[in-house]
Amino acid sequence: MAKKSLYMCSECGQDFIGWFGRCNNCGAWDTIVETPDSKESKKKQVAQGSWVQSDYSEFGSEPLKLNELEVDLQDRLLTGIYELDQVLGQGFVRGSLVLLGGDPGIGKSTLALQALGSFPEDATLYISGEESVEQIRLRAERLGLSEKSIRLLTVTDFNTIEESLRSLRPGLAVIDSIQTVYSSELSAAPGSLSQIREVTMGLLRIAKALGITLILTGHVTKEGTVAGPRVLEHIVDVVLYFEGEKDTSVRLLRAVKNRFGATDELGVFEMTDKGLISISETSALLSSGRPRHTAGSVVTATMEGTRPLLLEIQALTVASPYGTPTRMTQGIDRSRLSLLLAVMAKSIRVDLSQFDTYVNVTGGIRIVETAADLAIMSAILSTFREEPLHLDAIVLGEVGLTGEVRPVSQMAKRIEAGSRSGWQNFVLPAAGREQMKRYENSQKSDVKLFYVSNVQEAFDLLFSGKN
Repeated sequence: MAKKSLYMCSECGQDFIGWFGRCNNCGAWDTIVETPDSKESKKKQVAQGSWVQSDYSEFGSEPLKLNELEVDLQDRLLTGIYELDQVLGQGFVRGSLVLLGGDPGIGKSTLALQALGSFPEDATLYISGEESVEQIRLRAERLGLSEKSIRLLTVTDFNTIEESLRSLRPGLAVIDSIQTVYSSELSAAPGSLSQIREVTMGLLRIAKALGITLILTGHVTKEGTVAGPRVLEHIVDVVLYFEGEKDTSVRLLRAVKNRFGATDELGVFEMTDKGLISISETSALLSSGRPRHTAGSVVTATMEGTRPLLLEIQALTVASPYGTPTRMTQGIDRSRLSLLLAVMAKSIRVDLSQFDTYVNVTGGIRIVETAADLAIMSAILSTFREEPLHLDAIVLGEVGLTGEVRPVSQMAKRIEAGSRSGWQNFVLPAAGREQMKRYENSQKSDVKLFYVSNVQEAFDLLFSGKN
């Protein structure tokens, strides 16, 4: 008998009996794809909800009173990798399912193996569907982990993985990668949407029932999301993205979702021949090599979670040979650049409609807050005038549509980070002076704070020294 074809939304994971142009669950267009499955497997899923629940039906079946539950808030698994532990919120929570996504070759497997090697307990397991045990051993030798008692397993069958997890009961296990794991209960090909979804659901129930912390590595698509249905990110407890430019040694770890901690933390690593090294003082690394007194270069301080980062913003303007100028950005939103250029044209009469404008944030960091607005505009004006800043300073401030400079959060932390890196001059919003009073009373004598109310005052100060 011919096999039936099922359909699934690649965005939310919703099942359909036929193809539709629009998913009626999440509203996405052109995301429904074919996922062939057998009639027998389909009947089995209908009968018991999902095949992954068969061996763990007792888990969570009895209702419990919240006030009677005893939970050890300190019972977290510290890896000893400072940046990783900080992003997770002081280590892994037992029984959690963690998804680690990133581009191929960015260092996901290296970070996962180092996490196992730093784990204080002996019960660790590394399951690979992409490498042989010999290849993993070679990588472990390069990382200095060859003497660690990490158990290795190269298998892609879910049932075999389940048996290994149940028999070994490791405290921490890695599955590299989730796209290679498949279940024989499903007729779909390994890596397909239905396979990824059902296998992840099975691993979730294993992690919760046995108290095993599981790290799943996953490849990302060209859009920057983990390959597979969007529902995958809803299933897991923690979603981490490992990113960075391949031509640099800096790697960034972001928590996109974290049920047990903050989601705005950032971990910074440096990739070396000995593996990944945590970088606690990131400002010197990200802004190093900056030429002083160069047109188009301005330093600002941005916040990633609770961490201040000093970043160099570079800008370049050239006459456009075509009627429509180019607007290209790296590290900031392009629509934000268009807004700031419009403010410059209105507030200080600098019209760049006939100039191509390029803005870059060095170090591969992406700025998502508006605290860098004034620094971006200063860099653009500097390169347009071909004139470096007269006042070499860290520039902070959000810019409104009328050209006013608005205050930003945690200015004292940003200034302290700049002061530690040797900066003395800081240009700040005048509207934020109230929150700086306590800092001004205890500030170092060599730190100078300059307050501006609008972009015209800021540019007069930065380019001519008028205050």
